[in-house]
Amino acid sequence: MTTLDEEDRREYYRIEDRIALQISPLSAAEALDPDVLQDDSPLFNLLSELHLSDFESQHLLRQLSDKDRTLAAFLRAQNKRLDLLSAVVAQTLIGEVGQPQPVVISEGGIEFAQATAVAPGSRVKVKMVLMPRAHGLLLRGKVTHCDPRPEGGFEVGTEFTDMTDAQRQLLARYILQRQQQQRRQQLEQNDPAS
Repeated sequence: MTTLDEEDRREYYRIEDRIALQISPLSAAEALDPDVLQDDSPLFNLLSELHLSDFESQHLLRQLSDKDRTLAAFLRAQNKRLDLLSAVVAQTLIGEVGQPQPVVISEGGIEFAQATAVAPGSRVKVKMVLMPRAHGLLLRGKVTHCDPRPEGGFEVGTEFTDMTDAQRQLLARYILQRQQQQRRQQLEQNDPAS
């Protein structure tokens, strides 16, 4: 896969990953109003909101843990239960969104292969389930390029647009965690003692 433009390369760290991904054109209402972005799946919308609200409440949990460790431990246990339930919801959604596929992803956009061409400049809805914690994100995007691949299909680059701070931070945290996990795996593979 080629990289997104040179400025994006400097601004955001990219990782190669596998995520469940679905790209579709924006509806007329979504194209006109940046505050309107909906998915046909109430289950996906629920998963997305669940993860965003969890992310937004993390700083409160950290503050609470300084004052009341017992309550903070209880709330962490409840969060774990919610994470398990969201994983069940996400497994149900995988069939709806599609099986995980190889992508290159950053805070600024995503690059992926698909069978059909998409016109550069097109505004799209990017629906993705980030594995393995099954974060559901629904974002707006603008197609930056669509190039034929030698093996067939097209390589499509999409820039994320109109992201909320919570969405951007959730995506940044996911990318950082995956980067750390990939580095650990690489070190384990290169360590002759293991």
